[in-house]
Amino acid sequence: MRIAAIDQGTTSTRVLVADTDGHAEIRHSLRHEQILPQGGWVEHDPEALIENIRVCLDAAGTVDAIGIDNQGESCLAWDAVTKRPLSPVIVWQDNRTSDRIAALEAEGAAELTLGRAGLPLDAYFSASKLAWILENTPAARQARLQGRLRLGTTDAFFLDRLTGHFATDLTTASRTSLLNLASGEWDDDLCALFRVPRECLPEIRPTIGFFGEIGGTPVTASVVDQQAALYGHGCRKPGDAKITFGTGAFALAVTGDRIIRAPERGLLPTIGWGDGSSVTYALDGGVYDAGSAIEWAQRIGLVGDVTEIDRFEGESALSRGLCFVPALSGLACPHWDRSAAGLFLGMSGATTRSDMQQALLEGIALRTAEVIEAMHADVPIGGRISVDGGLTRSSYFLQFLADQLQRELATSSFDERTAFGTAAFAARARGTDLPLPTSAEQRLVVPRPIDRLRDRDRFSLAVERARGWRSF
Repeated sequence: MRIAAIDQGTTSTRVLVADTDGHAEIRHSLRHEQILPQGGWVEHDPEALIENIRVCLDAAGTVDAIGIDNQGESCLAWDAVTKRPLSPVIVWQDNRTSDRIAALEAEGAAELTLGRAGLPLDAYFSASKLAWILENTPAARQARLQGRLRLGTTDAFFLDRLTGHFATDLTTASRTSLLNLASGEWDDDLCALFRVPRECLPEIRPTIGFFGEIGGTPVTASVVDQQAALYGHGCRKPGDAKITFGTGAFALAVTGDRIIRAPERGLLPTIGWGDGSSVTYALDGGVYDAGSAIEWAQRIGLVGDVTEIDRFEGESALSRGLCFVPALSGLACPHWDRSAAGLFLGMSGATTRSDMQQALLEGIALRTAEVIEAMHADVPIGGRISVDGGLTRSSYFLQFLADQLQRELATSSFDERTAFGTAAFAARARGTDLPLPTSAEQRLVVPRPIDRLRDRDRFSLAVERARGWRSF
């Protein structure tokens, strides 16, 4: 059996073809433009995403089933009849609704969103973005008057356009702030709070199931990228955890049939996957800026070729008093502070370009360590964590992260875990389990003894400075 998995991410669309003989490879990949209309706004062209998906599917050839993973919180409006977009995709990183979120916070709405959706009030999630589209897009308002408005995350747009099924899955719905986590249905009170008309939202389906056909081939899985990665890493039982380093850094840990609510630590209960008969829950913690911080450093000339950040000689930049807080889009878990700013702390006339590169990596690792330690307080994390993504190609980054976590990190020569998890979900719907690719070779990074307390104290001070920058 051959399965095509479309990995529709923040910066690119890729297709992986996997089969039951243990072969898996990326067949095609296309990047798309990041549209930045003004500070804090991030958009994508919906037509460009659709076209890239089509091209990638063509490159996959003949397959028995298709799975699609999506960006999670990115969303848009489109016409129910023409299926044409009425707005750009507002990307998960976008911060345009921060004022509306602040107003809801002042009204005491956080209790409702935490209680029903399990999510804090933040512009990260889809609900406030969907409301913004309706309030600020004349075409969307007109379509609603005509009974033709559809609102949803990118997966619902892809499925409606490509298969004719106006649907989303449980994992994606759990990232909107509109889903009642316990019931698995859209919540009327949350829809009213955010002013999102429930009748314009897609049907919610299990992650593993039937989502229509594309060219006669069934789409049998639809899922958020991070949940796909969780499954692709082989995480199945409570305490199994993975970290994916892409545009952001996202850690998820399986909690089984338990919804664990930990708002005091900034952690998010979420749905790992649903198969129609049961739901597996997870605990989520994210860092907004990981790969995006490296891309920023490349844009300004701080980092050239990525080989520059593979190894560094001597002690850490942090131990020499130099620290970087990667808050270029604010701080997510456990702080949830969009007002925070990225900053270097501790520079002197002797600070070199290499020092700053080193501090850049360490800051991303330290933010990730904050998330894992917060998780461990609620669901005991195993001694080994599976990691993947671009930053894991840096030997220095992996060793520094392992040292800070005091846990083994497992990485593999096959790092397409998001796409592989999507393919595995799609295959499971066809009654088959995909084996890991035969080419996968695991590597373990073993932690070294360090003075973590000193490092954490220094970094905590830097984070507080990043959070309080507006008071200067």
